[in-house]
Amino acid sequence: MDLRIFIEPQQGASYDDQLRVAQAAERLGYDAFFRSDHFLAMGGDGLPGPTDSWVTLGGIARETSTIRLGTLVTSATFRLPGLLAIQVAQVDAMSGGRVELGLGAGWFEREHAAYGFPFPAKRFGLLTEQLEIVTGLWTTPAGETFSYDGEHYTLVDSPALPKPVQAPLPIVIGGNGPSRTPALAARFAAEYNTSFPEIADIPTRFDTVRAAAEDAGRDPGSLKYSAALVLAVGKDEAEFTRRAAAIGREPAELREHGIAGTVPEALDRLAQLKEWGADRVYLQVLDLADLDHLELVAAEIAPHLG
Repeated sequence: MDLRIFIEPQQGASYDDQLRVAQAAERLGYDAFFRSDHFLAMGGDGLPGPTDSWVTLGGIARETSTIRLGTLVTSATFRLPGLLAIQVAQVDAMSGGRVELGLGAGWFEREHAAYGFPFPAKRFGLLTEQLEIVTGLWTTPAGETFSYDGEHYTLVDSPALPKPVQAPLPIVIGGNGPSRTPALAARFAAEYNTSFPEIADIPTRFDTVRAAAEDAGRDPGSLKYSAALVLAVGKDEAEFTRRAAAIGREPAELREHGIAGTVPEALDRLAQLKEWGADRVYLQVLDLADLDHLELVAAEIAPHLG
């Protein structure tokens, strides 16, 4: 099972803060460093202010060498699909082929109002067209052009450049809907992700995507299945309680919803997820100054996952 570090920099993180975590994650052997794509803090002042996902990942791409990089998830409302395809392909080149694109419909209306992004009531069609365009641009053979005439976007004779280093570049699609999201994952994704679900719901969500893949004529085993869950682990109860307090969460609530508690408790939760078919887990790290937390997981948990 892969362990990936996932951060929420809109809550208050500079580029240097994020780079420090990414480089620590690479040094410690984590599979990937992912970040959210938000522009407004969800509680707190968010100082020093938001950072753009793809600008940030481009910088980190040049200051790391092995760890995979991506978003969980980029909002389809933030960028036109042609621009997004160029940005992601460029960062993939800057990283030497280590990028993954998590793409979703967007949900946080207040951040759209705060920064002037349109927030249409119906966004699923927007997301579908973005996926069709981004993948269409990337897979158009060199020397040919790509055109698209949709309800939301029109492209005419695009040279469909640049191409990513990876072919195909992995796309992560997540969500908790019962039908439309699984169908999109079956059609476009290398990975399906469920973010912060009730733990007991995870196997049902995975099974729904497997069924959608079968309905689409795709081998369900060709998809990766993952979950994003908050991380708060201590070598003992006192350290766990201290880490819970540092992120403003109650220990009992963290144990219910996350990879949390003492090391044996975290290992039990991860074993349960693996039994349900999770190929990887995104560990939501909320205290970016606590690199000892990453050290503990890398030393005491990761070696037991196989």
